[in-house]
Amino acid sequence: MPRVPNVAVILAGCGHVDGAEVRESVFTLLALDQHGARYQCLAPDAPQAGVVDHRTGRPGAGGPRNILEEASRIARLGKCLDLAGADPSQFDALLLPGGAGVAKNLCTFATEGAGGKVRPDVLKFVTAFFEAGKPVGAICIAPALVALALHASGRKGTLTLGSGQGTAEAVARLGITHKAVPTAREIVVDEGLKLVTTPAYMYDDAKLSDVWVGIERCCAEVLARI
Repeated sequence: MPRVPNVAVILAGCGHVDGAEVRESVFTLLALDQHGARYQCLAPDAPQAGVVDHRTGRPGAGGPRNILEEASRIARLGKCLDLAGADPSQFDALLLPGGAGVAKNLCTFATEGAGGKVRPDVLKFVTAFFEAGKPVGAICIAPALVALALHASGRKGTLTLGSGQGTAEAVARLGITHKAVPTAREIVVDEGLKLVTTPAYMYDDAKLSDVWVGIERCCAEVLARI
């Protein structure tokens, strides 16, 4: 009987403006489940970079929130574990859903672009998959975090952030090749790195069904490379 793949999924909070994009996160978990994989949601136990009122887009009231607590809203009560206690060797693949929290909470790409840094715990975890030759899938803005991680370890690669306007220039400065794609349904595969990327809501007006197609394809290709 074939072994069931075990996949790590890193979430950046909850909410597309300051955390993990909820639809992208749920679609990732659904795709993994439909393909017969196990998954474990993980997040840093640390304060968010900021809180946004998702009604207005303005800074939210009530003080800072915790990334792990917010991510647990998506994963369900007690189902999202602290990234600090996770062992990359226990997982066969890694998936990174998007949302602005990836670029704010997990790294500083949102404010520093190509000069940004990945949180040390996130960098160590992500880099371990590339070092072990294990597949990685990155969705929406998450490929920007991957680009920073690859650059930090002296690696090159190819990925997509959709049309790439603005973000493609930052990625290029990191020595990473950006491949533009026309819709959220597309994926880009770097076979050497076993890296699969898809733009999802980097296209703000993307149809929900197109976002699902791209994420399902991304997850399927990641699992195929285990």
